[in-house]
Amino acid sequence: MKTYIALVLATLSTAFSATAIENPNILIFYVDDLGWQDIQLNDIDAPCPYETPNIAKLAAGGMNITQGYSPAPTCAPSRAGIITGQHPAKLGFTHVTGGTIVKGRKVDPMIDPYLDTHAPLDALTLASALSDSGYRTGHVGKWHVGLTSAHYGFDLSHEDRGVHRGMGDRTKDFATADDKTYPLSKERYPPFSATKPEGISYPYDGVTETALKFMEDSKDEPFFLYLCHWMVHWPVLTRNGELLEHYCNKFNQPFPPEPGDMTLEGQQNPYFAAMVTTVDWSLGRVVDFLEKTDDPRHPGKKLIDTTYIFFTSDNGGAELRGKEIISDNAPLRYGKKHPEEGGIRVPLVVTGPGVPESSQYDGLVNQLDFFPTVLNLTHSTIPNHNRSALSGLDITPVLMGESRMIRDAQGEERPNLFWHYPHAQNMKGAIREGDYKLYKEYLSNEYSLFRLYKNGQRLDLEEKENLARDPEHAAVLNRLKRNLENLLAANNAVMPYLNPAYSEHTLKPAQITSFEFSKSNRQARLETRSQGPRIKEAYIVYRRLKGAWTEENKKFRGKGTLIGTPPVGFGVKIPATIANGGRAASAVIPEDVPACFFIVIDENNFQTFSEIQSAK
Repeated sequence: MKTYIALVLATLSTAFSATAIENPNILIFYVDDLGWQDIQLNDIDAPCPYETPNIAKLAAGGMNITQGYSPAPTCAPSRAGIITGQHPAKLGFTHVTGGTIVKGRKVDPMIDPYLDTHAPLDALTLASALSDSGYRTGHVGKWHVGLTSAHYGFDLSHEDRGVHRGMGDRTKDFATADDKTYPLSKERYPPFSATKPEGISYPYDGVTETALKFMEDSKDEPFFLYLCHWMVHWPVLTRNGELLEHYCNKFNQPFPPEPGDMTLEGQQNPYFAAMVTTVDWSLGRVVDFLEKTDDPRHPGKKLIDTTYIFFTSDNGGAELRGKEIISDNAPLRYGKKHPEEGGIRVPLVVTGPGVPESSQYDGLVNQLDFFPTVLNLTHSTIPNHNRSALSGLDITPVLMGESRMIRDAQGEERPNLFWHYPHAQNMKGAIREGDYKLYKEYLSNEYSLFRLYKNGQRLDLEEKENLARDPEHAAVLNRLKRNLENLLAANNAVMPYLNPAYSEHTLKPAQITSFEFSKSNRQARLETRSQGPRIKEAYIVYRRLKGAWTEENKKFRGKGTLIGTPPVGFGVKIPATIANGGRAASAVIPEDVPACFFIVIDENNFQTFSEIQSAK
């Protein structure tokens, strides 16, 4: 009975401490390509040698979510998902190839769907929602969602790379104390070693310093900071010579390293190790500021007492670049660009008012859950149609230790998470439900099934034993197949198309016979061969002129160009008018647009691109 009473009191105390903070600050600390096994957390099998004391400290002060997932296995769709709260499949923004005309190789039966150059502008963003609730909003670092973060509701938009830039010779061109761009700090920080017992200096990092300045400038009002490091993405390098030397010594490698690729198996790349620890150092700087700075809105409290921190990564680790071995996601299968566990399972730590210290949650959480959770934590409201568009669920009860289940607005437990990646050689859909993970190969329409856990215990994280043909798992297979298909359909997931360049298809694509773009009436018109398949869908895409930097192109200098009302950006597909019984397509092009092209989807499901045409 005493235990029960203590538990009730603890729950009430937790709930009270969370709600007692009026308009808490929100900080999302987003790392690029940091794998689930790249830090000293969730460490299984071989210990991770990369030193991340600040991440460990953060987890000790809050909740470590052991089965955290990104919305996609690559950067741009995950970032679009986290900032809009909508699934990448729903957004039609599923890879980093926005604006690229992927015509396909002759050996590929299918090709990627065309993706717009930027995330939809009509999707409500977390920044806009919090701005409407009186928050000052800031984005620092990598954006990669198209246009600029200023177009998506951020008061501060600072898209600098910071210290993570290319350098001449990564073996020796290190920062110095008098470096004009990256001067070494006078302060010393971890790691400590026998040769550096007082720690080491770090080069100036504009991403970290801008984030600190934003918080200092915003502390008199509630703030939302979206801090996005370019590390630990390629290029694999560091300007911190002391840190690189530390890891070379730790890995028994020569310092400075020999020129060329790092090809030792496992977690032995000292450059990558230095990047991971630099990200950890940045987190330490940010948390240290929050711990030392008074919150003017809440006398007697520091900013750390009134701030929720979400620490995570945009996708799994990138394991290989050419011959260079980078991350190692083992025992998880594959890595970045794959919807297998190594490509989408990521570190995830949440701290803040009411979140129990040193707590752990082993259920399934997706970064899409951040948006509705932050709305609850900040007592923010959005229109009903915007709320119904959100793909994630509010996990506040889990964060506060009040529940072990994530439930929807009707109180039903969430059954699954799913992914959609119709790209390159990894065209797959995936669904995680309970202990199981199912994949659909879009090219072959075949399914594979794996059981990752059994009764909460690790069973096949490596995804080695395909159970799809096991009669004992037939019911599970059919249920997950049905659920995945329903989710793909409900989110209007765009599938890969047949590739016109692949000669072995029995069906034939529509053939474009003419394309004209009139300068006088601004009409673009495309026609197809009368004997071929009819046009099922047609789109027009605005483009700048290729080649020389013309007068027309000068008007569109910069990433933030928008055209018309409602605004549309270059590289965005717009529905065209289908005419002549499905044999033609047309569109009226704004005066400001110097060139355009058509995308045609025919009734045989081929995707065909016209040439880029300027007005004549």
